[in-house]
Amino acid sequence: MSFRDLRNFTEMMRALGFPRLISMENFRTPNFTLVAEILIWLVKRYEPHMDIPTDVDSESDRIFFIKAVAQFMATKAHIKLNTKRLYQADGYAVKELLKITSVLYSAMKTKQMALDDQVEEENNKFKFDLSSRISDLKTARQLASEVTSKGASLYDLLGKEVELREMRTAALARPLEINETEKVLRAAIKEVLQSVEKTKDMLNNVVSDENSLDAKIEKKKQELERNRKRLQTLQSVRPAFMDEYEKIEEDLQKQYDTYVEKFKNLCFLESQLDEYHRLEQERFEVLKDEDSDMDVPEDEGSDSDIEESRPCKPRPTRNSIMAGTWASYGHVFVI
Repeated sequence: MSFRDLRNFTEMMRALGFPRLISMENFRTPNFTLVAEILIWLVKRYEPHMDIPTDVDSESDRIFFIKAVAQFMATKAHIKLNTKRLYQADGYAVKELLKITSVLYSAMKTKQMALDDQVEEENNKFKFDLSSRISDLKTARQLASEVTSKGASLYDLLGKEVELREMRTAALARPLEINETEKVLRAAIKEVLQSVEKTKDMLNNVVSDENSLDAKIEKKKQELERNRKRLQTLQSVRPAFMDEYEKIEEDLQKQYDTYVEKFKNLCFLESQLDEYHRLEQERFEVLKDEDSDMDVPEDEGSDSDIEESRPCKPRPTRNSIMAGTWASYGHVFVI
């Protein structure tokens, strides 16, 4: 006996409406009175008009009771019970009782679901589905237009019935010509035979085309296999000039690196040259301003003497300017 089986049994009996409260401790020890009460209630629940002996005082009465219940369940419900376990009236009997309660519980759940579906169907029956009503209206209009057109065509055909009746009567009254009928049948048979021969020719052509296609496919497969083997051979063989090609590629990479380095140096030197020209222009402007300041009238000789007595300011040379500029960058270039 497992705890899960005992719990499921008690829950099912409670759901089925067993009047007595069943505890999990009731089956720790043999309890034949409770088992007999449960069996009687289950049998009555399955078949209310079933007469079953309820006397379980003596051993023979208990055996007869267990056999009667097992026979009833086997014949009516097709449930095979182990009478030995039922007679033990302990946890092993719960497994046998669970077989009966499972059937009754499933039936109750199925009935409840059917009732729920029926109630839902009745509720949905009164709901007004506007979209379905609109589609039904469109269908009705289309059918009405078709009925009108069919009625008009039927009226026209019925108007021709008088003339057609006379033609039909004349055709039926005319005697049947055997030679004419035989001629028509022979022509029809000949046409059918020609159609059969044409179909056979087409089938023969299909067979020949299929054989030719199979031959082409086989040829292409062989060609593919040869090309695959050739590809594997070419992949395994190293080209003759591959070493020279790799060496030239390395030299080209070195030359490119040298070119990039020299191009960077050239760009930097051009920028330095532009900077030098700018400094020369500024220096020229400064010297021009100084020369304009030194041009004074002759009557102010005392001032010129004073200016001559001052020490001359050293002028920057080209080499000193370039040296200072390159030193400020702090780079060494290779040309």
